Amino acid sequence: MSAVPAHVEELSKIRAIIAQHKRWDAIFGVVGILALMVGVLTFAALFADMAIQGLGRLDWDFFTSFPSRKPAQAGILSAWVGSALVMVVTAFFAVPLGVGAGVYLEEYAPRNWVTDIIEINITNLAGVPSIVYGLLALGLFVYQFGFGQSILSAGLTLALLILPVVIVATREAIRGIPQSIREGSYALGATQWQTVRDHILPYSSAGILTGIIIGMARAIGETAPIITIGALTFIAFLPPSPVGPEFPFVNFQWLMSPFTVMPIQMFNWTSRPEAAFHVNAAAAGFVLVIMTLAMNGLAIWLRYRLRKNIKW
Repeated sequence: MSAVPAHVEELSKIRAIIAQHKRWDAIFGVVGILALMVGVLTFAALFADMAIQGLGRLDWDFFTSFPSRKPAQAGILSAWVGSALVMVVTAFFAVPLGVGAGVYLEEYAPRNWVTDIIEINITNLAGVPSIVYGLLALGLFVYQFGFGQSILSAGLTLALLILPVVIVATREAIRGIPQSIREGSYALGATQWQTVRDHILPYSSAGILTGIIIGMARAIGETAPIITIGALTFIAFLPPSPVGPEFPFVNFQWLMSPFTVMPIQMFNWTSRPEAAFHVNAAAAGFVLVIMTLAMNGLAIWLRYRLRKNIKW
């Protein structure tokens, strides 16, 4: 019998190794899909359970009524208005500060040990439990600055909570811009600020907006820091209107008003023994999840639209 040529034997070994790696790739793909489905199916089951329980309570009166000791008459008017106003304050402080800090760290800050320490601390702050931010806000905003248990204190607290997320998202979006864009801008005589304003920020806006909206979606569902600073669990009035009757037609009294938010309202209802209140909590939870999904959907749509319009 003739011996198998060496190159044929070597080729067979290579094919066997490739086949083995393909099997492991297939196994890893199946395990990954199973892991993904566990999370997706768990969320889907919980969401479906909330929908089944709460859809019957979703009507116009539920959105336009104040909380009540009678479950059939209770609504989420003060809760969703409070959530909306708190999110306005959160976005007003977190977005410019977060984007500005991210641009500075990525484009202007010198590469030294001070910058390294700042970057490490920002990354660590993104993982700090939210209750820590609530305790910080209680001592700083509520007592030290005298803002009290107000919408302003809540907005500043949540702004601190999502500020690391916005900074990290901004930096990651800016890092994705090719260096040739900067070099071409400088070659045409643009200053560093002109380069950032006219090229870096427009090209990275999709990633920045995605990070901002994801951070806001996290903030709208936070409960621990809001409870810590003293949000009311039962409130039957609305804050003063931000629009005033006289020039300049702006009223800031609402910033210092007591408030409640959607997660607090849900917590209040679930803590009661009556089953009808639990149905109300399920309806409020369904609305809150829809709001969060809408914000994430908006982030995906904005990212798609902005990337489509960018011409490199």
